[in-house]
Amino acid sequence: MKNYFYFLILFSTTIFSQEIALLKYSGGGDWYANPTSLPNLIRYANQNINTKIKTKAVTVEPSSPELFSYPFVHMTGHGNVVFNDSDVINLRNYMLSGGFLHIDDNYGMDQYIRKEIKKIFPNNDLVEIPANHPIFQKPYTFASGLPKIHEHDGKRPQAFGIFENNRLVLLYTYECDLGDGWEDPEVHNNPKEVREKALRMGTNILNYIFCN
Repeated sequence: MKNYFYFLILFSTTIFSQEIALLKYSGGGDWYANPTSLPNLIRYANQNINTKIKTKAVTVEPSSPELFSYPFVHMTGHGNVVFNDSDVINLRNYMLSGGFLHIDDNYGMDQYIRKEIKKIFPNNDLVEIPANHPIFQKPYTFASGLPKIHEHDGKRPQAFGIFENNRLVLLYTYECDLGDGWEDPEVHNNPKEVREKALRMGTNILNYIFCN
């Protein structure tokens, strides 16, 4: 019954408002990194796939009941992440009830976030998402899967996911830095075509949540 109640909250907010949230987590990592990225992504999606998402993303904490007001929650940073027991339960209920969490490693988060994801889903393994998954197919096609936006360790970009009942509930983008590509052009001086790839991939993610 509790999960059904949470589902109704998410269903209602998806119909009557379109807002996304940025996750403010504990542990010392810079959850606030890339401050211009989400507003730029939202504007791009609103212009290109006719979403009507409010430009300013709301900040929400992982244990807050307000988490259930947002169908899409984004998380980023470079450092340590710690979810306490309350965070873990709330995040799990959120995703099992219809919510979606996108974690974008801004470089340096990987060694910490994998352990925290395992707390949330102890019986699920992160699996690499194949390039033929719908999240890479529309509205923009990424034939090779996740694009490379920033180079760090010479590794290929990878998109990992947690699936529940064949539904992707958590997306973890690694060795990619999508959020850097969403930022204002002067922040990282990315070439226009690289920013465009990042914004298109981000739009695919939003399309997967709001338009399917």
